[in-house]
Amino acid sequence: MGGQSSHQHLEDNSKPYTGDGFVDFQGTPPLKRKTGNWGAWPFILVCSLTPSPFSTGNECCERLAYYGIAKNLVSYINRKLHEQNVSAVRSVATWAGTCYLTPLVAAFSTDSYWGRYWTIAVFSIIYFIGMCTLTLSVTVHAFKPAECEGSVCPVATPAQYTIFFSGLYQIALGMGGIKPCVSSFGADQFDDTNTNERVKKGSFFNWFYFSINIGSFVSSSLIIWIQENIG
Repeated sequence: MGGQSSHQHLEDNSKPYTGDGFVDFQGTPPLKRKTGNWGAWPFILVCSLTPSPFSTGNECCERLAYYGIAKNLVSYINRKLHEQNVSAVRSVATWAGTCYLTPLVAAFSTDSYWGRYWTIAVFSIIYFIGMCTLTLSVTVHAFKPAECEGSVCPVATPAQYTIFFSGLYQIALGMGGIKPCVSSFGADQFDDTNTNERVKKGSFFNWFYFSINIGSFVSSSLIIWIQENIG
């Protein structure tokens, strides 16, 4: 048994191409020594600065962004857009529900047309544009209502609502494109026909969920502290 296992291990490592039937984004079998494995994990798990296809889907930043928005959203709509609590909660609940329905769109596009790589790339760009739109809507004075003066609080105009919620729903669409693809896309980087890489795949999932929780923890603590103490 030991001899057979060692022989199989040597066979696995001697193959120039992966043996599990996957192809790269150009449709060709990937070379083991140049692609996949741990070389791809920083772009999936760790923060990067540009929304290119080579830096998309990183879970830590995505979770930090999502929870950083979601946990502050009711208070922002109530205090800055001057909606009543009931209306603010309803708006946030509708948005959050949409975030968890949009993966159906991504699942269809992934399985039928684009594949995981291009689905993650396209929807990450949508996510990025939504973040930029939302940032503009809360920083540019013309895009948000004026502050309250005493008990008088001006209501947001239709244009201000449109900019704010278009950013939110672009984020919902972008998140839906990333979530059903990124974990399996990360697992695809490891060749199941290679004994060592099967073990590494298990390690990848450990780090994957660790990065999710780190992003959630930072957004639930640091971001909330900034909101309450700085603004």
